[in-house]
Amino acid sequence: MELRVLRYFLTVAKEQSFTKAAEQLHITQPTLSRQLAALEEELGTALFNRGGRCITLTAAGLLLKRRALEIMDLEDKIIDEIKGNEDVIEGVITIGCGEFAAVEILAQISRSFKEKYPLVQIALHTGTADTILEMMNKGLVDIGLFLEPVSTENLEYIRIPDSDQWVVGMRPDDPLAEKEVVTKQDLLNLPLILPERLGIQSELANWFGKDFEKLNLSFTSNLGTNAGVMAMYGLAYPVSIQGAAKYWREDLLVQRRLYPEITSSTVIAWRRNIPYSRAIQLFIEEINAF
Repeated sequence: MELRVLRYFLTVAKEQSFTKAAEQLHITQPTLSRQLAALEEELGTALFNRGGRCITLTAAGLLLKRRALEIMDLEDKIIDEIKGNEDVIEGVITIGCGEFAAVEILAQISRSFKEKYPLVQIALHTGTADTILEMMNKGLVDIGLFLEPVSTENLEYIRIPDSDQWVVGMRPDDPLAEKEVVTKQDLLNLPLILPERLGIQSELANWFGKDFEKLNLSFTSNLGTNAGVMAMYGLAYPVSIQGAAKYWREDLLVQRRLYPEITSSTVIAWRRNIPYSRAIQLFIEEINAF
C-alpha cells in the first residue's frame, strides 16, 4: 500500500467524485480509477459505494479513511522531526489536553519556549484522557496533560499538585449562587452533571461517601464546556474541576467551590524511551525546568 495511493483515496473521499478528485490530483480519471480498484483488490474489500450521483464510503472505506489520515499525520510529523534536527530549531509539537486550570501552566511553559524557538509551531488538541493516551501511543500526540487519576505506565511526567479545585456550576440567578461554598447536602436532590470518566467519578464518590448512590445523575460529560451550556439553560448542575469554565462570562455561569474542599492534580507526560525530534526534546527540557 503506497502513500501516494492513500492520498488518492482520501481525495476521492473528500470530493465524493472520481472526476473532481482526478482534476485536483492532476491525473486522468481512468488512471485514478485503476489505482483505487487495485487498492480494493489488495485489501479484498470494496471501499466505495459507486451507485448514485455521489461516491460514498463503505464501512471498510470509513475505517481506511481514519487510518489513512493518521498515517498522513505521522508522515508530516516525521518530516518535521527530521527538519528539526538542523541547527535552526523548527517543526511541530503536538500537545493533547483537557480543559484544566493547569493549561495556564502549559501556556507559561509555551511562552518561555516560544521566546527561545519562535519557528516551532505548537498544535493543541483538546480531548479526554483516554483519547489523548490513545493518540500518544500512536505517535500522534507528543505531550499530554492529564487530570489524575491516570495510568503513568511507560510515561515520564511531572506532577502539578492540587492544580484544580472542584466546583459546581449554575446560573447566576440560581439560589445556590448565593452561597460561598456548596456542600453535598446542597446537591443531593438536584439534577447533576458528572464527569464521564469513571476514575474521576470515583474521586467524587469518595467525597459524597455513602450518599453517592442517591445522586440524581441527569447528564455525564467528557468536557466541561458543553456541561456549562446545559447549566446555563437550567437543566442541571455540573460538578467538575474549575478548568476553563472560570473564563465564562459570570452573567451566564458562576461556580461555587465544594466544601469540604476537594482538589485534583495534573500531570504533564510524554512517552518514555522514545527518540524525539530536537524541538520536542527542548520542550521537555522546558517542562522539567518549570
